[in-house]
Amino acid sequence: MTDAVRGFLKSIPAMTGVAPDIDPEAFPDDPVTAFLQWLRAAVDAEVPEPHVVNLSTVDVDGVPDARPLVVKDVDERGWAFSSTKSSRKGSQLTDRSAAAMTFWWPAQVRAVRIRGEVVEAARAESLQDLSSRAPQAQASVDSADWTLWWLQPDRVEFWQGSPDRHHHRIIYTRDQQTEHGQQSQSAWTRHAHRTEVS
Repeated sequence: MTDAVRGFLKSIPAMTGVAPDIDPEAFPDDPVTAFLQWLRAAVDAEVPEPHVVNLSTVDVDGVPDARPLVVKDVDERGWAFSSTKSSRKGSQLTDRSAAAMTFWWPAQVRAVRIRGEVVEAARAESLQDLSSRAPQAQASVDSADWTLWWLQPDRVEFWQGSPDRHHHRIIYTRDQQTEHGQQSQSAWTRHAHRTEVS
């Protein structure tokens, strides 16, 4: 890196947004409820396109890939998104189902990071998602190829920046547990701490 580029990058202001008040101990017991609270706060603050997320996948050779897309739904199952199964992301998810999402709302100095396994939705749910698209968008894809996926999280991190660089992190994790010979997901565990990042 040249001195000129280094100086140019250093001159760009960072974390210029206004972070809302935060009480880590007041966070709900599950990350979906927490996310919806933050999403509504972002909408109320007129954060542009707060439902756009960066989806990261890995190809068959272990090479990471990422792209922005729109989240279609959020509920107790996780975070939903859609595309064609024949797309690059669809092929990567077929080979390796692990994925991650990153929301970044600079106006509020907030980010949400989600990690877990991706599963295909029921066919009827994928078709319902396709039918919600504009007619011209529907006409451009094969309905048999259109797929809705759910990212089922095992880790969700809520990050809020602080001017003193002691940033807030509220992390939800859960483990797989065996019950009657079958794998099931345990309740969420929440951890809150502050870290110093320059």
